[in-house]
Amino acid sequence: MTTEQRDASGDAQPEPTLHAPVDVRSVSLVVLAVLATVFTLHWASVVLIPVMVGVMFSYALSPIVERLVRWRVPRAISAAILIVGLLASVVGLMYSLADDANELIESLPKATQKLRQVMRSGNQAPSPMDKVQKAATQLEQAAEESGPRSSSPRGATRVVIERPRFNIKDYLWTGTLGLITLIGQVTIVSFLVFFILASGDTFRRKMVAIAGPTFAQKKVTVQVLDDITRQIERYLLVQVFTSSLVGLVTWLVFLWMGVEHAAVWGVLAGVLNFIPYIGAVLVTGGAAMVGFLQFGTVEMALAIGGASLVIQTLEGYLLTPWLTSRASKMSPVVIFVGVLAWGWLWGAWGLILGVPILMTVKAVCDRVEDLRPIGELLGD
Repeated sequence: MTTEQRDASGDAQPEPTLHAPVDVRSVSLVVLAVLATVFTLHWASVVLIPVMVGVMFSYALSPIVERLVRWRVPRAISAAILIVGLLASVVGLMYSLADDANELIESLPKATQKLRQVMRSGNQAPSPMDKVQKAATQLEQAAEESGPRSSSPRGATRVVIERPRFNIKDYLWTGTLGLITLIGQVTIVSFLVFFILASGDTFRRKMVAIAGPTFAQKKVTVQVLDDITRQIERYLLVQVFTSSLVGLVTWLVFLWMGVEHAAVWGVLAGVLNFIPYIGAVLVTGGAAMVGFLQFGTVEMALAIGGASLVIQTLEGYLLTPWLTSRASKMSPVVIFVGVLAWGWLWGAWGLILGVPILMTVKAVCDRVEDLRPIGELLGD
C-alpha cells in the first residue's frame, strides 16, 4: 500500500520513504561480536582494570613529567620522583587520619541502631497485623503453659546450633590477604605508570608507524592520539580540581556545623567525587547517619545531609559541566548509560573509568569514516 499526498495542483505525490535493507547475517555477527566483547571485558577485568588505571594516571602525571624534563631532569628520574612522592603523600594522609577514620567506622553501627529505635518509637500505634501476631504469640504461650510437657519424639535427634567462637586468627588472616592484594595492585599500577612515563612518546611513534604507509593514515592517527590526550588530560584536570574543591568545602562546612571528624568527611567527599552519581549518594547518606548519631535529632541529620547534597549538586550540575564544556561534547544521556554499563562490568572502577573510555571511543569514531555514525550518536 502506497501513501500519497497531493501538491498544490491536486496531483497525487508519493511520500518520501527511507529504504534501509537489513542483512540478518550482518546483524547477527554484530550481536555476537558485542556479546564476545562484553564477555572478554568482564573475564579479563583483573588485567584490564590495572592497565586502564595505569594509563589514566600516566595521562594525569604526564604534564608534570614533561615540565621536569624541560628543566633538564632525566625522564626516568622525574617519573620515579613523582610516583614515590605521590605514594608517600597518600600514605602520610592515611596515617594522619587513621584514628579519626577508625572512630568514624565504629560509630556507624551505633547510628544505624539508634535510627532504627527512633523509627520504631515514632510509630506508636500498632497495625492490625501487629495485633494479630501478638495475639497468636500469646495463644501459643498459653497452650505451652497449660498442656503437658512432652519430650522429644522417639527416633528424633535434638540438634542444638552453637555459634562458632570468635577466632582472631581468621580475621587477621583475612585482613592480611586483603592488605597483600591491595599492596600488589598498587605496586603493579605504580610500575606500569613509571614505564609509561619513562618511555615518553615511544608508543605514540610506534602507533603512527604502524598506522599505514600513506601520509593521510599517519595524519589521522596523530589527530586521534592528540584528541585522546587532550580530552583525557582536561577531564582528569577538571576531576582533580573539582574533587579537591568539594573536599575542602565539605570539611569547612562540616567544621562550621560542629560535625566530628570533619577532615575525614572532607577526604571521603573528595575521593568519592571521582565516582559519578554514586559517590554523592554515599557521602550524603553517611553524613546524615553520623550526624544523627552525634546530635540525636532528625532535623540536624537532615541539615548535615542537605549541606552535603547542596555541595555535590552545585559541583555536579554547575561547576563541572561548565569546566568540561570544551573537553568533550558528549551527550549526558550517553555518559549516564555508559557509566552504568561500565559499572556493571567492572564495579566501582568501571564507574571511574567509564567517562575516559567513552571519550577515547568517541575520539576514534570521529576520525574514522566508517565509524562516524557512532561518534555522532555519542555526541551531544
